[in-house]
Amino acid sequence: MVKLHVKKGDQSQFLYETTVEENIGELINKLVEIFNGRLKIDRLFYELETLAKHGTTLPPNMQGLTDDQIEELHLEDKWSKTCIPQGGESKSAVDPVGRRNGKAPCDKMADILHQTREEARTTVSKDSVTANKCLTEKDVQEAIDKMRGSVMIVYPMGLPPHDPIKMEFDNEEDLTGTQASKEVLDEANTSIWWASKEMTNDKKLKDYIGKNEKTKIVVKLQKKGQGAPQREPAVSEDEQKRMMAYYHKRQEDLKKLETEDSDAYLNSAWSDSSQLKRQFQGLNSVSWRPK
Repeated sequence: MVKLHVKKGDQSQFLYETTVEENIGELINKLVEIFNGRLKIDRLFYELETLAKHGTTLPPNMQGLTDDQIEELHLEDKWSKTCIPQGGESKSAVDPVGRRNGKAPCDKMADILHQTREEARTTVSKDSVTANKCLTEKDVQEAIDKMRGSVMIVYPMGLPPHDPIKMEFDNEEDLTGTQASKEVLDEANTSIWWASKEMTNDKKLKDYIGKNEKTKIVVKLQKKGQGAPQREPAVSEDEQKRMMAYYHKRQEDLKKLETEDSDAYLNSAWSDSSQLKRQFQGLNSVSWRPK
């Protein structure tokens, strides 16, 4: 299997295994699916945190309003009466941004949401690259399904249709005007680059890297029309840090040598002319202390 180290810009994303017979167009679709799935998990990670702290999302026409304003406008969150968390509610936890209704689930249910979101994020974490663990479309989908399952446990009656968590699960999320919308990739508008070459959809991976299946390469996802991505640095960031640390230590050693007296070596054991004689006589380890 060919192992791909997938990057976006100079940032590592994940490892992916494929074969040299893989069509580039199909490969792009799979990599984009994983990439976007990881972004979805990140968004859900944040939303599940706010759900556990502040309850379900208010209707759009009530968000950001104070209680007095809601009462004055005769607005009502009808969904709060049906979307009741399992095990009841915890103490009122008002959302400081006025986006959620402040009716958070009890601590036990909140723990379920927190634990699941942490597990999901760990599954798709960039640390898997360091651990040499490959990611698949199935891994990403299973992580999302576990998050969905935790929400169903806490809210068996479901979430309001306008809640961003439900919209994420239904693939109906609206990212218009957000930073997240700039991060999501479109399969038809994405290309793969390797060794400063753009791989075209109508070719196979072997047309670029040869027929050796035991190969590991770094590929970069790039939006079409942006030109070639930045070249990989000759020295990695970790290697550069080690080199700088060594250089700094070397400079300190040289400064120390310059400040020492020229005859300082006379205090060293190796400069004692009698050391060899005492070693043969077994006197090197003898110590004497007056009583």
